[in-house]
Amino acid sequence: MGEPLVAEETLVPIRSETDIVTARQNGRQLALRLGFSSAHATLVATAISELARNILMYARSGTVLLQGVENANRCGMVIVAEDEGPGIADISQAIQDGFSTSGRLGLGLPGVRRLMDDFHIESQSGAGTRVRVRKWIERSVR
Repeated sequence: MGEPLVAEETLVPIRSETDIVTARQNGRQLALRLGFSSAHATLVATAISELARNILMYARSGTVLLQGVENANRCGMVIVAEDEGPGIADISQAIQDGFSTSGRLGLGLPGVRRLMDDFHIESQSGAGTRVRVRKWIERSVR
């Protein structure tokens, strides 16, 4: 089947709370344009919010790349959240429910992992973190 084709993409710099809202809105709108239901678009927007909030909280700045992808059978959204912050010391611990270094509930990364179909994270101490997630929908028969 090969790699899906990129249908559309937007890069959102994350430096403030306003940027989190912008990334969320852009992601939701892109998901709807791709044919996602309102419920699935909301799941995508929630994942974007969590990833962008982590960038702001832990690295202070970074980017969220939003990509619409498609192939013969399905459409999808790819979200890549990237920063050059302190990195994640223990990824396996960071993706466990309830783990938090910020005193919050610890639902961010585990929640994103549950909301999306594919989840990949890379992090290096002192060099930043890159989270790549994807959500698929079956292409509707016309």
